[in-house]
Amino acid sequence: MSANPATPAGAAERLHGRLEPTPGGSVYLKPDEMDWKPSQFEGIEIKVLYEDRERGEMTCLLRWQPGTTLPFHKHPEIEQTYVISGSFSDHDGIARAGEFVWRKPQSMHETHSAEGCVILAIYRKPNIFRNSAGFEPGGKRIPTDRAPATPQAKA
Repeated sequence: MSANPATPAGAAERLHGRLEPTPGGSVYLKPDEMDWKPSQFEGIEIKVLYEDRERGEMTCLLRWQPGTTLPFHKHPEIEQTYVISGSFSDHDGIARAGEFVWRKPQSMHETHSAEGCVILAIYRKPNIFRNSAGFEPGGKRIPTDRAPATPQAKA
């Protein structure tokens, strides 16, 4: 772990001298030009914007069809979600378009979208499901067109 640059011990890590930008240090994507790919969960499609499989990190867009329930799962690390359109819910609340929700490490739940949604999801580690981990384009399809087994928050 690196030292905090705001402390005397971290002063050596501060930038010094003539600074130059790193060529190729930024990766620009056009998500509107990317194809939606089916995930392993029926009713949920994915556009992977960033992935580091070794670290387990992923940033992606997920498109949920109306009535989709993501099976019960655990978040090994923080998960952050911004709702672009529609809404989705769990036992704690409902996140609607323009809203943000984050999940605490080790928290467990299932999520449901009655109306469908598009979300930006940022994972530090893949979610852990009964028979898999994370979101995978393609592969064996897991049915999701059911009501949630756990009570969902009310509007």
